[in-house]
Amino acid sequence: MTMADSSFCDSKCAVRCSKAGRQDRCLKYCGICCEECHCVPSGTYGHKDECPCYRDKKNSKDEPKCP
Repeated sequence: MTMADSSFCDSKCAVRCSKAGRQDRCLKYCGICCEECHCVPSGTYGHKDECPCYRDKKNSKDEPKCP
């Protein structure tokens, strides 16, 4: 298994968070999810079925963690 390098995550999360209201927060959580899941869904919203690990991550309140 190879780790997704940070440039991969940075570029994918930049696209994912490009329309987010709170970009700093979106980029932070997207980066965490990308490092753990090695993928980010396409587009700026939705498409989470492309990446089940990303889709299924939950925060301490049992809400979706990844943007």
